[in-house]
Amino acid sequence: MNAADPHRLLPTEPHLQHIAAELLGATEQLPIISPHGHVPAEMLAEDRPFPNPAELLVSGDHYLTRLLHAGGVSLERLGVGGHAADPREVWRTVAAHWTLFAGTATGYWLTEELREVFGITTDLTADSADEIYDQISGRLSTDAFRPRALLRQFGIDVLATTDDPLDDLHHHRTLQDAGYRVLPTFRPDRFLDPGTSGFADAIAQLLAAEAQPGTFTGYLEALRARRRHFIDHGAVSTDHGVLTPDTIDLDPAEADALFHRVLRGAATADDAHRFRAHMLLQMAAMSVEDGMVMTVHPGVFRGHSTATLQRFGPDTGHDIPVTTRFVDGLRPVLERFGLEPGFHLILFTVDETTYSREIAPLAGFYPSVYIGAPWWFLDAPDAIARFRSAVTETAGFYRGSGFIDDTRAFLSIPARHNTARRVDAGFLARLVAQGRLTLDQAQRIAVDLVDTIPRKAFKL
Repeated sequence: MNAADPHRLLPTEPHLQHIAAELLGATEQLPIISPHGHVPAEMLAEDRPFPNPAELLVSGDHYLTRLLHAGGVSLERLGVGGHAADPREVWRTVAAHWTLFAGTATGYWLTEELREVFGITTDLTADSADEIYDQISGRLSTDAFRPRALLRQFGIDVLATTDDPLDDLHHHRTLQDAGYRVLPTFRPDRFLDPGTSGFADAIAQLLAAEAQPGTFTGYLEALRARRRHFIDHGAVSTDHGVLTPDTIDLDPAEADALFHRVLRGAATADDAHRFRAHMLLQMAAMSVEDGMVMTVHPGVFRGHSTATLQRFGPDTGHDIPVTTRFVDGLRPVLERFGLEPGFHLILFTVDETTYSREIAPLAGFYPSVYIGAPWWFLDAPDAIARFRSAVTETAGFYRGSGFIDDTRAFLSIPARHNTARRVDAGFLARLVAQGRLTLDQAQRIAVDLVDTIPRKAFKL
């Protein structure tokens, strides 16, 4: 966790390290493009000082809290899910258990944040916890550490958030009027999944918001209208968190009957699956119509711990990856839209066995399919290197999305992007040393990975 080492994460072999350092030099100061993440627009729009180090760096970061929980620390003690906790005690708890994070990406990121954002070089230990807490608190009280100032300091050129379809998006408009390119992302999961709590009520709200009748056609029109609202506020993409990336093409009469069954609560498990799969296909159809990029994040068993979900809510560390298959499930949507000009479908996974077997071959044929960067559990140095090895020989570098930080932890964004740039520099250095790329080619690719490629994939 030596964040002071300029060669951190680069290859250790001297000849490779020299090449990688030169490649890193071409990208390290380039602006950050973050086209998918979960930083709340409200925080940036209101631009209030961050309250304290614990709330900023710990309580909302499930990467941190889940491993502490595994080590025997209660989530209440960490202030998760709105539970009251003394922020200094939360920070002391992290410091006392810091050895849990040795060798993890989470430990590396936080170390980088402390050094690069706050200028703190002292190792985090139980003895240094209060000193570091006070140093962070002092900086957070200054204007230089307010959200918008940090957005500029981090060099973030584009930042996308993830938003409910019924959001009025006034925070995004405020930021855009102030010159910040903060874009909403359309996340319709609660309106597409009959298994979601309150599904029928959500559909009623959606229909009412757009004055549409309670028919399947009215439902689709309401979704189209909300998508237009997002596009009018700068959105370029939609996001779909599904358990399986299955798609089904139903005829209109069957889809209408299925819609009414799920609304009445009379749907079987198979009905619910078919409805989700058909709606994923309908979202692709709408992306063909309106040009929004479609991102799919499948393969996560959400709320694996029922007790934790009920007590602390979603996104608090208890989501677990599952095996994911893409080829069969996506065939219906690719049969209809895979060759459509302008359709962009970005596939993410937390099952890295699919990279070389399914995702890279799909992206290596269909012009509409792009390879999503390593996401959640795979956005760590060694996993990023495995990802590059798995997909590059089949699909090259230019069928990808660029790095995606996918984070709620605002201050970790520069650390995460710098991690990806360093690992990619190391991967490219090996290709140069092996004579598979020239240094000039590698430099161009290194720059494109952080600029041209994400701008193209996300239509920026």
